[in-house]
Amino acid sequence: MNAPAEIKLHAKLSASGSGKWLTCTPSARLEEQFSDEQSEFAAEGTFAHEVFEYVLNGHLKGYDVSKYEGLSGHQYFSRDLLDHVHASVAVVLERIEEARQRSKDPVIMVEQRLDFSVWVPEGFGTGDVVIVSDGVVEVLDLKYGKGISVYAPGNTQMRLYALGALHELAHLYDIETVRMTILQPRLDNYSTDEITAAELLGWAENFVKPRAELAWDGKGEFVAGDHCHQYFCRARATCRARAEGNLALARVEFAMKQPDLLFDDEIAQVLAKAESLAKWAGEVQEYALKKAEAGRKFAGWKLVEGRSNRKYSNPDAVAAKLLQSGIDEAVIYERSLLGITAMEKAIGKKVFTEVLGGLVVKPPGKPTLVPETDKRSEIDPAANANASAVADFS
Repeated sequence: MNAPAEIKLHAKLSASGSGKWLTCTPSARLEEQFSDEQSEFAAEGTFAHEVFEYVLNGHLKGYDVSKYEGLSGHQYFSRDLLDHVHASVAVVLERIEEARQRSKDPVIMVEQRLDFSVWVPEGFGTGDVVIVSDGVVEVLDLKYGKGISVYAPGNTQMRLYALGALHELAHLYDIETVRMTILQPRLDNYSTDEITAAELLGWAENFVKPRAELAWDGKGEFVAGDHCHQYFCRARATCRARAEGNLALARVEFAMKQPDLLFDDEIAQVLAKAESLAKWAGEVQEYALKKAEAGRKFAGWKLVEGRSNRKYSNPDAVAAKLLQSGIDEAVIYERSLLGITAMEKAIGKKVFTEVLGGLVVKPPGKPTLVPETDKRSEIDPAANANASAVADFS
């Protein structure tokens, strides 16, 4: 079930970080100064991949996938995770069935090492699923995160995985079409992109290869942007190029004749820069705190003990003492339903939907300002106000 040790190693120019080093080529070498710490979210994602591999192989090899041998005792194991994994496996099985319509005997590979070092020095990755049928190769990748939706069109990680599959298989199969699919079950997001093998190879030769050579040598221009945060560059908190870019963002150009109040277009300029500045400032603060806790001093700043709340040292002993004192159990305990997220995790998304689907509502979210490029529909504040007035009157 577990991938071989060499597959679990991270390539220096990894496919998952390609959106970063293809844009800011020196970043890969700069990051070498920082340790690579796995977050709890990443650890949960790694476990979800293990369960995904187990369940999919169970369907393909005919063993009972309900036993979850070696997995059920894991700290991240839950009914909710299983539901999400099974939803992704269902999509994969559909794609396999489609492949069988094109070919009598398609090739199906799970946790397949994919080598794209022809274009990227020492470049390799692991394809969660690779399906080869007449003229078509498809690479499917599970994303267990739910922070942001990840889409396949133009996704450089998926393209590099597809390059690896094409490189491994082109001499065995006549592949004309390359398909890339992202499985993001927690957001119900299943995104597919499709290009020709010739297009993919052209992108690799003309764009990836020269930039990968720069990245490998630590050369090129530092480029700050959303990719610093999106791809978790380990140098993002202290990168000078990002600091200079954000400090430049903070210098808003105002009108020569400055009235007492900002104009609307000037407020729009501030809004455009505020989110990026806030993310950067937060990451600098987090970095500085971690270093201060390790003993580093920053001029003008000191490490102090923050506020804390009282808590019971031993909740069971507290309850026992109160009951012994004659205080009624109904007084010392409160009973409440689990919240929606906790309930889904406890009983699983499928059961939750079947049993409680008609009893869960989603009220309108609190209005928030976002850039016009955001995919959500714009709301009419006047219509919202009228709707609220009608509701209040009724």
